[in-house]
Amino acid sequence: MSATFGGRSGRQGKLSQWLFGRRPKEAVGDGGREALLLAAAAAGLPLAPAAHPGSGYGCSCDRVGCPTPARHPVSFAWQTQSTTDRSQIERWARHQPQANFITATGMTHDVLDVPLEAGREAMERLLEAGVEVGPVAESDDGRLLFFTLTRGTPEDEDEWWPCELDCHPETMDEHPGLRWHCRGSYVLVPPARLPGDDGRAVRWVRGPEFALPDPLSLLEVLTDACARCVDPAGQAWPMGH
Repeated sequence: MSATFGGRSGRQGKLSQWLFGRRPKEAVGDGGREALLLAAAAAGLPLAPAAHPGSGYGCSCDRVGCPTPARHPVSFAWQTQSTTDRSQIERWARHQPQANFITATGMTHDVLDVPLEAGREAMERLLEAGVEVGPVAESDDGRLLFFTLTRGTPEDEDEWWPCELDCHPETMDEHPGLRWHCRGSYVLVPPARLPGDDGRAVRWVRGPEFALPDPLSLLEVLTDACARCVDPAGQAWPMGH
């Protein structure tokens, strides 16, 4: 696959300029917000309420110096709380109108989370090659999130396929390049607001109506793009581990 996709510069092509030049206006409140959350749940993404921005760059939680403001669940039981149940999500959305929502990964889906520049390059290459790309979200903190099928959560731990790219909330800083959110992790699901006074947010580039692809169909291209964004020589990081 590297040979098929090699030889491209990091510049954005016409396709990515069109994709990322479109800034869909997602309503954060009332019916628009609720409809987007219900669409995500209908696509099989289990949701749970999350914190929202406080004053300035703060967080709505009461933790002093919150390390992940507006990016974490409100309940420690978020893994069991996460659901696709329409009525429950409607109640949460209406009773917590400012809340962000997270989607728990490793149940029905995983997320391949990459730096924005690498993600845009990879997405352009994948689409031009006719590879099925599923839902993709853009976060204004500089990341692009590719939603995929999950590797699963087998009852027999011996059947679990560990990966050095696996990322959990506690290990985010250890994965500045490609992060693989699977079981035990989560990401913000659009529409979500990020701290700051500049309207930063998480929004869909490709919505949840797109079918979830196999993560392995995207992994090599994403890894290659990350490698070139970190190292212009294109060394095989981190697939060379």
